[in-house]
Amino acid sequence: MTTGLIPGEQPPDPRPTSGLPHQWREPVGHGIMPVENRPRSSVITARAAASFEPVGRSVASARSFVRDTLQGWGFADIVDDAVVLTSELVTNAVIHTSTWADLLCLRCDAGVRIEVTDRYPEREVPLRGPAADMGGPDREGGRGLQLCAALAGRWGVEYTPAHKTVWFQLDVPERPVGARSAGPVLPSELLPIADARVRVAVVQIDRIGAISSWNEDAEELFGYTVDQVIGKPLTDLAAWPHTPGTGTGIAEALQLSRWEGSYGIRDTTGRVIPVYASHLRVRDTDGDPSTVCLLVRDHERAVLQTPLRVPSDSAASSESQSTDPFEVFIGSPAPDDLDSLLQRTVERARDMLDGDSAFLLLATDDETELEVRASTGLPSTRQRFARVPVEAGSGRYSSARMPAVHDDLAALPGAVPLLNGTGMRSVVTVPLKVEGRLTGSLGVAAEGAGRYSNEEALRLQFAADRIALAVESARLGELERLRRGSLSFLVEASDLLAGTLDRDQTLALMAQMTVPTLATWCAVYTIADQASEPYLSYVLHEDEELIDGIKSLLSKIAPPDPVPTPGARVWSAPGEVAHQAALRTSMRSLGLSSSPGTRVAPGIGPTLTTASAVGGETVVLPLVARNRVIGMLTLGKPADEHFRQEILELAEDLSRRAALALDNARLYSERTAISQSLQRSLLPPELPVIEGVEVEVIYRAAGEGNEVGGDFYDLFPISDGAYGFAIGDVCGTGPNAAAVTGLARHALRLLAREGLSGPAVLERLNSAILDEGARSRFLTLLYGELRPQEDGSAELKVVCAGHPLPLRLRQDGTVEPAADPQPLLGVLEDLELYEQTVTLDPGDVLLCVTDGVTERREGTRMLGDDGLADVLTTCTGLTAGAVAARIMRAVERFASDAPSDDMAILTMRVPELHQN
Repeated sequence: MTTGLIPGEQPPDPRPTSGLPHQWREPVGHGIMPVENRPRSSVITARAAASFEPVGRSVASARSFVRDTLQGWGFADIVDDAVVLTSELVTNAVIHTSTWADLLCLRCDAGVRIEVTDRYPEREVPLRGPAADMGGPDREGGRGLQLCAALAGRWGVEYTPAHKTVWFQLDVPERPVGARSAGPVLPSELLPIADARVRVAVVQIDRIGAISSWNEDAEELFGYTVDQVIGKPLTDLAAWPHTPGTGTGIAEALQLSRWEGSYGIRDTTGRVIPVYASHLRVRDTDGDPSTVCLLVRDHERAVLQTPLRVPSDSAASSESQSTDPFEVFIGSPAPDDLDSLLQRTVERARDMLDGDSAFLLLATDDETELEVRASTGLPSTRQRFARVPVEAGSGRYSSARMPAVHDDLAALPGAVPLLNGTGMRSVVTVPLKVEGRLTGSLGVAAEGAGRYSNEEALRLQFAADRIALAVESARLGELERLRRGSLSFLVEASDLLAGTLDRDQTLALMAQMTVPTLATWCAVYTIADQASEPYLSYVLHEDEELIDGIKSLLSKIAPPDPVPTPGARVWSAPGEVAHQAALRTSMRSLGLSSSPGTRVAPGIGPTLTTASAVGGETVVLPLVARNRVIGMLTLGKPADEHFRQEILELAEDLSRRAALALDNARLYSERTAISQSLQRSLLPPELPVIEGVEVEVIYRAAGEGNEVGGDFYDLFPISDGAYGFAIGDVCGTGPNAAAVTGLARHALRLLAREGLSGPAVLERLNSAILDEGARSRFLTLLYGELRPQEDGSAELKVVCAGHPLPLRLRQDGTVEPAADPQPLLGVLEDLELYEQTVTLDPGDVLLCVTDGVTERREGTRMLGDDGLADVLTTCTGLTAGAVAARIMRAVERFASDAPSDDMAILTMRVPELHQN
């Protein structure tokens, strides 16, 4: 229900009847007054809306919103009344009813209609009665309706089950015909000073910038006659001031439809005369464009200068004196984060110029590109973070450094790439500058042609100047936070990459660090060598169900070229191929395929999902290490999304670190493979099977990645029925000790097969070791020859050169040394060694170990020979393999630390005879 008042009548005083809040009745003793319903005849030409939370500062924000909106619509005459009424109604809503207030401003032909809606419909206006019932001016409640009755041309209240709306309409006063603006009456001393006669030079410039008309005042001001200047470019006479951060000159200013400003004209003496100019672009009688320039001396600029549009704020002068011009446009309180600030900016700019869409772009650090950061009325997901060059950006004259107005984009397709395909026809763009440096561009567009002129450009530029510093400050704050986060990210990434030398794990880490932090999906290509093609090694998506689809798609596409040039480059192939595949699948599913006999696809879901996943921007970063491209890191976004410049810079830093880590992993893998291959060559390929004797060997090399160290063993056939065996320990561990190991093992085989006895074999091996010179190392060695006997026993001839003595375990459990100690090898030149014969009866075991077993330590304790013998006594009746395993388990359990020395265990056992 809506009630209203005819101007001059008392306000209504409705009261509820029978508990029904939406039913009103007339009081007894009063006639029925005519009620005006909401007017419907006016055509709404613009609207602006905002909502305010139930806090005290919302009242000031609402006042600023209404003031700024009406100023933008050119209704300065009624701003004061509108602000006062809005302040009272919003106060009632957010303070007295403690609900959100929805504010709607409607522009129509006759004036402005403002509606304030709260969410407390139970608070009704009183029933119609005497004016005294509304309360006095000092009363807290009801004052807003009294003000509406006093100031508004029309007003009313509407109720719904959930809302109450109070509206008022202010009519714009009629102005004298032709009056654009007027100033107050000023004292004589405040009027601008002029010469005895104010001269206005009228100069007309043709389409090529040459002077085609020059009046008498121009001759008087600058001294040139008509014949001297006709046909000459105005640029020859003009002294254009240089403005940092812009390339605009007199030639560009002459192309604008309207321009005002200051520059200089050189007279016949070469002296520069400062002038104030007003340019108007017109068409001459032939239809060609030309520019009419009105010029006066700069101190007489009041003759030509258009008065600045100054916001009127007399109704709240005490408040406006401390109001920040930024908050006048953006509202109070201002958003804290950059994205919210930019979004508020484009929405206010759109409403201020009654546009259908608006957008704001921020310049990159080098000012070469503009990046879309906020938009309204446009497909923001498609445009967000899209980049355009500054010098071929949103300006009409191929530069975003100056304001520009496009009357009809249909006449100049592609002039504003951001608006391609959006249906926008007219657009106005202005730069955001801080200290002469381009920081961004703000634009407002409309679906109709010819909606904007230079007047709107001036208003938008005024707003852009208000917010430029705040936007740049917020951008720098965001950039600083992003850079701090980037440093932390890179430090963590470096630690993770440095923590592994495994190639596959490095590839997985590269992808996991980029998804989803930097990109939605990632693919890593590797290049084995310069002659190899890039190979798709790893694919990751934040949704694991899409990985197989992306991997299948990329496997059908030629990989990107391995270009070593640093930086990210766009790769359009995945999106194009995915789009084509989705289109073909859709056509097959609809039975539209041109191929005869094509079966209808069972479903297009996976194909469309993959196309959407890779349909956004895809970039490729080279992985360069040691001046060679070893792969490519591919990052992608889903459909219609772009990468931020800061993210690409961070990805480039990560790719450099990842490339080095990947190359280190490759080199480590290659060197490990070579080392392991060489080490395996130092061990016997396999142990021979000896009839009548069980043999078992356990070998453990100390050091990570080592298969062979200073300890070694061997068992090999010498002749029919005879076998040589050896177990030794070269001083030290690692590759240097392994080199002597190889010499000893191969020399033993060669010398033994020459038929030499055990002492002779070791003496010649001793000479070979000494011949190595500085590379020689002393060696302890137990060498022997084994001959199985027909009676089931085995005969051994052994030489123990400085090595731990072999232990013999008899069937009765006794343990005793099986040889005597003799000098070690690699120290003395003349050795006198001898061999000893040992017979192993059935059931006996011979245990041979290196000192890594006997010198196993736990603090001050050492296993020693006695400890080893004690363990061996428990091995009676065990096989050779079981004896070796028990010895190794006892050694490992003796201490908690990992072994620091190589260990080798060789066991030989003669099986017991079984009687039938």
